[in-house]
Amino acid sequence: MEATPIARKDNSGDVCVICLSEVTERAVTTPCNHYTFDFLCLVSWLQQRSTCPLCKAEVTAVQYDWRSPSDYKNYAVQTTRPRNPPTNTFNLPSLHRLPRRPYASRPSYTPPTPDIALLRRQHVYRHKLFSLYVGSNRISRYGNLTPEMVATSPELQSRARTWIRRELRVFTFLHTDPEGRPLDGATTSSSAEFLLTYIVSILKTLDIKGSSGQAEELLKEFLGRENTRLFLHEMGAWLRSPFAKLDEWDRNVQYLEQLPDEFDEEGRAIERPKTTAYPSRSRSPAPD
Repeated sequence: MEATPIARKDNSGDVCVICLSEVTERAVTTPCNHYTFDFLCLVSWLQQRSTCPLCKAEVTAVQYDWRSPSDYKNYAVQTTRPRNPPTNTFNLPSLHRLPRRPYASRPSYTPPTPDIALLRRQHVYRHKLFSLYVGSNRISRYGNLTPEMVATSPELQSRARTWIRRELRVFTFLHTDPEGRPLDGATTSSSAEFLLTYIVSILKTLDIKGSSGQAEELLKEFLGRENTRLFLHEMGAWLRSPFAKLDEWDRNVQYLEQLPDEFDEEGRAIERPKTTAYPSRSRSPAPD
């Protein structure tokens, strides 16, 4: 009788068939039900080809993070196989025979209200501004984190997802094709969901400030090295902070220069006389 996913989770000593290292966070392919994969390795594989590494069957979802036989997470896989173009087999009447809809005046276009918080985050990356380090004490309520703390804390994982989901919107190249045209909603959503899951998995297994730079190496192919270094620093600062909401973080996060409040139509800051928010000698802008 074939083992269930929850039984497979308890197996020890299995080797991931992709990276050939011991499985640390097991993932199961659906519907073919193969299970000798690390979650990070498998989702990376499926981003390139949506077929099982073992049997080449089309994979529709990945099961991971089991808590009980009925309580585990599903990662939806977007197919990489080209779809056949639809064929029109209906005998439609000529367009000139169809009745014309009476003309109705359209409401005037109202441009969307700019997201100032997002524009300020883009300004941070454009000018490579690192948030200032705040020490851990009872007054600041900042605390240091480890991968074990993230892996065992649903609250920390939820806070990480909240911040990552907004921060990924900063990078316009994640939402446009090579020619700068917006991607369709399904593609953008799938890419963002993959990166979100991927980054949370990194947080649960690696020290993002580790001297070996493993987290940076894993993420740089998606965001670029400079953006990745700043992204990891800012994410670490958010997770260390006592804030639960992004607007609280936006109001309290500190940089060597004051972030702008006004932007032009292209999202560039409107230059004003610069003021130093905090003396540069009091805190270091470099990643801790």
